[in-house]
Amino acid sequence: MSDSNGTGSGLSLFFLTGIPGLEPMHLWISIPFCLVFIVALLGNCTLLYVIRTEPSLHKPMFYFLAMLAIIDLVLSTTTMPKTLSIFWFNSREINFSTCLVQMFFLHSFSIMESAVLLAMAFDRFVAICNPLRYATILTNSVIAKIGLAALARAVMLMVPLPFLVRRLPYCWSHVISHCYCEHMAVVNLACADTRINNIYGITVTLFIVGLDLMFIALSYVRILRAVLSLASKEEQVKAFGTCVSHLCAILVVYTPVVLSSIIHRFGQHVAPHVHILMANFYLLFPPMMNPIVYGVKTKQIRVRVLSLFRRKSL
Repeated sequence: MSDSNGTGSGLSLFFLTGIPGLEPMHLWISIPFCLVFIVALLGNCTLLYVIRTEPSLHKPMFYFLAMLAIIDLVLSTTTMPKTLSIFWFNSREINFSTCLVQMFFLHSFSIMESAVLLAMAFDRFVAICNPLRYATILTNSVIAKIGLAALARAVMLMVPLPFLVRRLPYCWSHVISHCYCEHMAVVNLACADTRINNIYGITVTLFIVGLDLMFIALSYVRILRAVLSLASKEEQVKAFGTCVSHLCAILVVYTPVVLSSIIHRFGQHVAPHVHILMANFYLLFPPMMNPIVYGVKTKQIRVRVLSLFRRKSL
């Protein structure tokens, strides 16, 4: 299967286990996985179509929402087809280079998702705290630059990752106890010192999650102060109501991350399949829920989607 060194250059294949300990139930587990995947695909594609075809939605908030939908589509399609092939066809093999590509896309687009949520917080901050300057601050060129900056940050932080993984020797097991090529799941197979990989992974995670969440929190502190300074209760409710969808998106994205981190940190006696299910939940739940949250909470999107389905039914 590989040479005696087991280095990245000599490896040809890794083997994904799916959900370890639950192999006999893979076919049943695939049903909710497949349904969630379909909902995520349909929801995000519908969202992109509605934003593209409805002129009234050509605004900064919806441009950022379109970015979020694209990221969710990439995250879903990067992992789920291979996961479902494991469940349905026992197709566990994955080429080493393909594994590295999957890892790069998985982690880089997760970083981009965090950046877009931060951009959406900035959008709400400007809309509520500087409403008269909203159109002049968030121009199309500024939005494009924010999107490119989010992409550049993710790529720069993740480019070293495949090289750090490839340099390691894999002498013994080539079986990854996961449904996809997650960084630490692959690194744990190495028969060498992996401290650089561990430190780099932890540093990037703390930097991204810590920094983005800090700026999001600061934005909402300023938003809350601005909302509370409004004269009437009705104005306060209306102003804060524009932030509800974004707050739900933050909870949808970051809650699984926090839960997964807590389980990894304090759940030494938790069964391996729980860790893997949480990791899949983290990847599947936001792409499924974000279109639903924005579809329900945003009137313009809800009306446009309903009219689209009425037209098709007629």
